[in-house]
Amino acid sequence: MSPLAQLAGAAGVAVRARDAFGTVHSVPPTTLRAVLAALGLPAETKAEVADSLAALRRPPALPPLVTAEAGQPVTLPSPAGRFRLQLESGETAAGMLAGTASGATAPPVTEPGYHRLETPAGETILAVAPPRCFGLTDLAADEPPHGKRPWGLSVPLYGLRRPGDGGIGDYTALAAFVAAAAAQGAAAVAISPVHAPFAADPTRFSPYSPSSRALLNGLYADPQRLPFGLAMPDPGPDLAADLARLEARDLIDWPAAVAARLRRLRAAFAAFAAAPPEALGPARAAFAAFRAAQGRTLEHHARFEALHAHFLTQDPSCRHWRDWPPSYRDPASPHVAAFAHAHADEVAFHAFLQFLADAGLGAAQATARNAGMKIGLMTDLAVGTDSGGSQAWAWQAEMLVGLSVGAPPDPLSHGGQDWGLASLSPAGLRANGFAGFIEMLRAALRHAGGVRIDHVMGLRRLWVIPEGAAPTEGAYLAYPETDLLRLVALESWRHRAIVLGEDLGTVPPGFRAGLRRAGLMGLSVLMFERNTTGFIPPKRWRQDAVAMTSTHDLPTVSGWWQERDIDWRARLGLIDPAAARRQRAERATDRAALWTAFGASGAASGPPPAATGGVAAADAACAHLGAAASGLALLPVEDALALDEQPNLPGTIDAHPNWCRRLPAAADAVLEPPAVRRRLAALDARRTRR
Repeated sequence: MSPLAQLAGAAGVAVRARDAFGTVHSVPPTTLRAVLAALGLPAETKAEVADSLAALRRPPALPPLVTAEAGQPVTLPSPAGRFRLQLESGETAAGMLAGTASGATAPPVTEPGYHRLETPAGETILAVAPPRCFGLTDLAADEPPHGKRPWGLSVPLYGLRRPGDGGIGDYTALAAFVAAAAAQGAAAVAISPVHAPFAADPTRFSPYSPSSRALLNGLYADPQRLPFGLAMPDPGPDLAADLARLEARDLIDWPAAVAARLRRLRAAFAAFAAAPPEALGPARAAFAAFRAAQGRTLEHHARFEALHAHFLTQDPSCRHWRDWPPSYRDPASPHVAAFAHAHADEVAFHAFLQFLADAGLGAAQATARNAGMKIGLMTDLAVGTDSGGSQAWAWQAEMLVGLSVGAPPDPLSHGGQDWGLASLSPAGLRANGFAGFIEMLRAALRHAGGVRIDHVMGLRRLWVIPEGAAPTEGAYLAYPETDLLRLVALESWRHRAIVLGEDLGTVPPGFRAGLRRAGLMGLSVLMFERNTTGFIPPKRWRQDAVAMTSTHDLPTVSGWWQERDIDWRARLGLIDPAAARRQRAERATDRAALWTAFGASGAASGPPPAATGGVAAADAACAHLGAAASGLALLPVEDALALDEQPNLPGTIDAHPNWCRRLPAAADAVLEPPAVRRRLAALDARRTRR
């Protein structure tokens, strides 16, 4: 093995990769060097390779945070000697560390939590996790053994409607939808990511390419429903007309809708700031307390938003913080502090948006709980952030610079995928005590009974692509899986929230078994639950998974049946006419096989409908999903409504209206049509425990 390959292996960079087709590829040296450089390990020359390898082989220092499993010995990079442990509960313990060949071990700690440990090598935080995540069995512990297995709906928050929303969904509409879903028997509502976007650049509206995963989307705050009795100023006739026009659209006009929403939110903030103290004393105290509790993370994000808008106004091409003057690229620089002081009101406005968003999302989860939902909201944690966003700016020491996250070639994308996302660095995570990861988990779980971790394989490895390289020229980068799973389990229990890992795509061998042991549920999707003989009966779907008919990246059941996904790809030139004909022939075969599966599960009877019969297919799919052995079933609202179009078409940006579709009726009424109620009733009736 060459020295470069040795260095890559020691750093967790795979020198070979097996693709979804079973072919093993060697990673080009140029890719290895680029990935190693992003990890802080220069490898351009033999001398640099030798120095970097020597650095990796040095005995590790005691990191800021060490993870352990409750009841198991604690392994530490420390010499033997005395230790002192202060538990979160306040209790203390002391003893001796036993020496090992690679360090030392401490006696087991049974109390989960973040504890302070003093060792001969220094002080660290000991994060002791339960052996598995909080799960459905923990939720159901006090229920009758023969009750129904839970089900829920997934919904794109941005697509929800309510009268007066001005053309974009909000947390008030979410609360209304949650109440409507609970009335139909739903135990959960899974929502699209509510991560913080770029307020000054509404063209970057993909919920999976946020500015920060540690803050909320303040643009989803409802200007008509402000906390502490704060009144919203009248928008005036001109803005009212714009709001009505935007609200009537079937597709979101993101730039216009965001501009209108921001005008109203800025008016609310101005009223908040101008009101006499005796009128808004409690509100101002609550805002100040929120701002103090959120600390540096909120302050950095608010400053970023103000800076981003400032420089973007000066130069529309200045979309990335690396394009800013050098003195503003460091959030700790005096120039940034001076800017924040000079623009204190603008910084405060963006903090105010977070205050409103936190209150709005919290109110939606309270609605779910008060309506009797066992789980309530399930949030979505995206796999990465935009490299030009506030998280990458504020957490530079923890981010991978010069690399983008994507996926290697697979049956759905033969050329691989570059998602254009930045991610946390494995070395940066360890060096900073996993602070960024923990912060993201807490943000996702603060007002939720569950979380979906997008591309959960990233807990073990990510396909990283050097800037300027093709997706096929990437490499797998290993992550500290054991540490990350322990932290997920610990935060899951602290928030009493279930965890779903989106395990679709190229899944490493043995990975799903590891998720199962850690108590993370996988994802079973109707179209992928098949083998060489046909579609797998729902009673044989994985019990430790969440069952779904589709996802936001796949066609709806009705759309799939009617070949809408093939229509789109052919229209946009993503497939040639020969491929389209071949796919339509395959789809005809698949339709027959799926209808046979529907008949076998009792979800349908008689001959299959024609290719235009998407509604009948959606009817059967809902009942079929209800029979899934999976512990939880989540029905996309698009399938509950038998809609034809999918939310996102992978491989497109502007050619398809990704993340723009609005639901056809108001959030409190969208589930009321008799056909929708019948589909949900059929799903509910078949969720009987076995």
